[in-house]
Amino acid sequence: ARAADVKEVQMLHWWTSGGEAAALNVLKEDLAKEGFAWKDVPVAGGGGDAAMTALKAMVAAGTYPTASQMLGYTVLDYAEAGVMGDLTETAKKEGWDKSVPAALQKFSVYDGKWVAAPVNVHSVNWLWINKAVMDKIGGTQPKSFDDLIALLDKAKAAGVIPLALGGQNWQEATMFDSIVLSTGGPEFYKKAFNDLDEEALKSETMKKSFDNLAKIVKYVDPNFSGRDWNLATAMVIKGDALVQVMGDWAKGEFVAAKKTPDTDFLCYRFPGTDGSVIYNSDMFGMFNVPDDRKAAQVALATATLSKSFQSAFNVVKGSVPARTDVPDTDFDACGKKGIADLKAANEGGTLFGSLAQGYGAPPAIANAYKDVVSKFVHGQIKSSDEAVKQLVQAIDDAR
Repeated sequence: ARAADVKEVQMLHWWTSGGEAAALNVLKEDLAKEGFAWKDVPVAGGGGDAAMTALKAMVAAGTYPTASQMLGYTVLDYAEAGVMGDLTETAKKEGWDKSVPAALQKFSVYDGKWVAAPVNVHSVNWLWINKAVMDKIGGTQPKSFDDLIALLDKAKAAGVIPLALGGQNWQEATMFDSIVLSTGGPEFYKKAFNDLDEEALKSETMKKSFDNLAKIVKYVDPNFSGRDWNLATAMVIKGDALVQVMGDWAKGEFVAAKKTPDTDFLCYRFPGTDGSVIYNSDMFGMFNVPDDRKAAQVALATATLSKSFQSAFNVVKGSVPARTDVPDTDFDACGKKGIADLKAANEGGTLFGSLAQGYGAPPAIANAYKDVVSKFVHGQIKSSDEAVKQLVQAIDDAR
């Protein structure tokens, strides 16, 4: 029977930038050593929306991939639909329940069964800064939101684009996640964006968060609309811009460009968010494939959560391991900080799902949120009062 096994892994994903492709190669090479071919199904688009549309079509046609890159609530939706595989035997053998944080197990285990393998933990509340530009303008690490505005003013006065941003709704909302945490603090963020508490959503603090968003978007260049996130990162890498507010997948681009933390670039937590981590996690959702493809799927799952892969992959990707027992030895300064921050937030109860990244609430609510934030950034919503009103309404409609 073994001879009839299909020695191929079919993977659907949206990792198409340089840093992401390099990280995925680590897994391809691991599986090649075990004799498994890799069939890539890449669907470009940094937020993953296009990939999820492609996945929906594949599932509807009954042509399941071995695995698909997915975010938390999407995994649970497909599990509820009964199309996911069962990795529990592998998970038990490998001790995943002891090493994977509970926040991630909430999305990778359904009805007592492991249906997905978490690949990493990304966090979104980061600033990425070009060190040469920072030195040139005499800037220092901003400790508060007002400090950040003062720093952006310095860059502007020096004729450098202060803030590199791509005008796509998921990028704008990802930045707003950090602004809300900075403006309202950890309890407020959790209430508003994880518990969807209506009082928090329509509060003065939320209004102030939109005011702060209005302040910061004044520092983007006129060509930001529609720009992909990795092109915004490239602006910082080249020194055309001072800072990007983005998840730590941005670090993968710095690594791919052979840049070193503290020498070429700086990584700071978004001012006012130290001690908290707003996370998302890429997961490989495993589908209920025919028996002759199951061995390849088990090999993929085992490789994905092995300590060696978790280290090698996340060093390249910019994220941190999805297991808490992986040593930080091979990680650079930003990676070591990320690992320490995750551990502290996991233990201290300040690890929060990113609403923009599909971990704060189900997709319909996340999409409503992204839509309102983007309309505000692009001037279709004129005031922070109106933005708060529309946010509450949009989330109510999406529930």
